[in-house]
Amino acid sequence: MNTYEKKYPFPECLSGQCHPLEFEKWLERKTRAHLKRDRKRGNTAATRASYKITIYDAVVRSKGLDAYTGKFLRWDLISTYDNDQSKTRGREYKKEFGDLPTVDHVDNGSGAPLLNICAWRVNDAKNDLTLSEFLQVCREVLEFNGK
Repeated sequence: MNTYEKKYPFPECLSGQCHPLEFEKWLERKTRAHLKRDRKRGNTAATRASYKITIYDAVVRSKGLDAYTGKFLRWDLISTYDNDQSKTRGREYKKEFGDLPTVDHVDNGSGAPLLNICAWRVNDAKNDLTLSEFLQVCREVLEFNGK
């Protein structure tokens, strides 16, 4: 009898959307990238374990949806981005990955990680803004455009 339980089991919400091994690779890459970024920004208390569990929990909490729009994310796109294609095709290629799941810092990344999962295009638009700042920008854009 196998009593081994994975520390990060494949989230049920992603069943049929991506392969479990691709998710494991994605989780590891996102953990490394965010840990490196936040340490570079001065967060000396950041640990691999805290980032990995926080990213994993954010995925489970998301139920596979963008935390800011509620729209379905394209989990089938994880681990498929091709830098050579990006260089060749530019913006048009990147647009195809607009709904690629990414990890967003809810805060400034200087303390314990507080993260959400959202689409790449949403993360690009939100950038380093807080949620309230991002929503204000969204309101201003809508107001200016008569929406």
